[in-house]
Amino acid sequence: MNLIPLSVFAWQDWSVIGLFTLFMVGIVVYVAMQKNENSGDYFLGGRDATWIAIGTSIFASNIGSEHLIGLAGSGAASGMAMAHWEIQGWMILILAWVFVPFYERSQVMTMPEFLERRYNSTSRSILTGISLISYVMTKVAVTVYAGGLVFQQVFGIKEMWGIDFFWIAAIGLVLITALYTIIGGMKSVLYTSVLQTPILLLGSAIILILGFKALGGWEQMMQACDVTPNYEGAQGTMIHLMRDNSDPQYPWLGALVGSAVIGFWYWCTDQFIVQRVLSGKNEREARRGTIFGAYLKLLPVFLFLIPGMIAFALAKNQIEVNGEVFTLSTPDAAFPTLVSKLLPAGVKGLVVCGILAALMSSLASLFNSSAMLYTIDFHKRVFPNTSEKQLVVIGQIATVVIVVLGILWIPVMRSVGDVLYNYLQDVQSVLAPGIASAFLLGICWKRTSAQGGMWGLLSGLIIGLTRLGAKVYYSNVADASDSLFKYLFYDLNWLFFCGWMLLFCCVVVIVVSLCIKAPDPEKIKGLVFGTSTPEQIEATRQSWNKWDIIHTCIILGLTVAFYWYFW
Repeated sequence: MNLIPLSVFAWQDWSVIGLFTLFMVGIVVYVAMQKNENSGDYFLGGRDATWIAIGTSIFASNIGSEHLIGLAGSGAASGMAMAHWEIQGWMILILAWVFVPFYERSQVMTMPEFLERRYNSTSRSILTGISLISYVMTKVAVTVYAGGLVFQQVFGIKEMWGIDFFWIAAIGLVLITALYTIIGGMKSVLYTSVLQTPILLLGSAIILILGFKALGGWEQMMQACDVTPNYEGAQGTMIHLMRDNSDPQYPWLGALVGSAVIGFWYWCTDQFIVQRVLSGKNEREARRGTIFGAYLKLLPVFLFLIPGMIAFALAKNQIEVNGEVFTLSTPDAAFPTLVSKLLPAGVKGLVVCGILAALMSSLASLFNSSAMLYTIDFHKRVFPNTSEKQLVVIGQIATVVIVVLGILWIPVMRSVGDVLYNYLQDVQSVLAPGIASAFLLGICWKRTSAQGGMWGLLSGLIIGLTRLGAKVYYSNVADASDSLFKYLFYDLNWLFFCGWMLLFCCVVVIVVSLCIKAPDPEKIKGLVFGTSTPEQIEATRQSWNKWDIIHTCIILGLTVAFYWYFW
């Protein structure tokens, strides 16, 4: 991958990075002066977040190194294919209009706690275990691992003080982020996101604008990218979202279904995202925060994926940039190459701040959410008499433990490189269906029983682990004979597998529920459609007005227009 030598950073760049650091320190000091009296203050910021803080935190938490490097690389390699996962503002609207009222009424602090209210304590334990293991072994580890690589590549430093700079960057990033997360909890995450998000957006927008200026405009990019993607069996061209169903990586039907299943789980039921919504002052602020987050989620395609396509076009057309012909060594080199070739002094520093913002906001959210799951869903249940102040301390200790576990897992990831990274990306596709089925039917169908929801979760977990195990086994056994098992759990496209898995888990929930006595109406009151009291319905109705509807329609319209243009 292309490296950006440290020498290309002028004093203006270091000044911008210094100012960003000072602002971050100021915010953390301000938050530290506000005492966290109880677990609600520490983990949910006292439940007084406004829509701006909620929306920016949703967006900043979502954007990580996989967007800055991976999404731009995907744009350079396969064009619009990954846009299905990024143009998902419409999916956040489901959280806003369908789930927010039930989450707010229940006044829960975590998603596993909501499942206990709706189903039983076993369901809560299953979801807590799945979430914690997946956070530490996938989200935390991947973000830290990729973050170390990003900064090693951006600064072009191989070693410092005789130590591999990867480790200095990775552990430094973790320690700094962990420090302000431990000190301020959710307030640190929310307040720093308000600073980090504009910087991230501004830095990425500058790359987009200067890239188009160097290339000559939108039409030049579309013409250069109107070619078949460079992977075996690819169908269609880079400028199209919809690839033939025979495409080995992105069949159009599989992409639509798979991205929707994963998106539903991620945006509507995952603690990592929903915790920001639970911190809202009320239902109105929570809903408007998610609508604002949906607007922001429309941007990554243009700020990260399209710059990758611009880099591909610049290299293909052999455009001269600042006296040199633009070259691209690998697709993943798209982002750092654009930074090094296009940006003037001072702006490079701004983009580095944007990278820092993306990595730190994602990590901070992960640390806080993971610590909350352990503290509220494990420790408090085992030791119910623990005081609120002790819960805050336990949450801080849990954050430290999660940080240590994430760092310890990095050598395993680094030893196997991209192979494990690819496997980890598959984890979400096999964890999502079981969890999605339990929440979807739990909210929409009064007849869903506690055992039905629990077995939906368990069946999803068992099938998911089987799929991951099969991928590991068959990837290392060259002469494995064909069989139905091999076809279903290894050969079948991962996107189609995700869709069929959701259908299977929903059938399990429905069949088990029909075989079991219906849940007590009093237990599920206010937690399922058709069970809300008149007062609850009226409170929800008063929490939105015509502007919320208008903004929702605008987001849906922009999504439809995007699909129509790039179809």
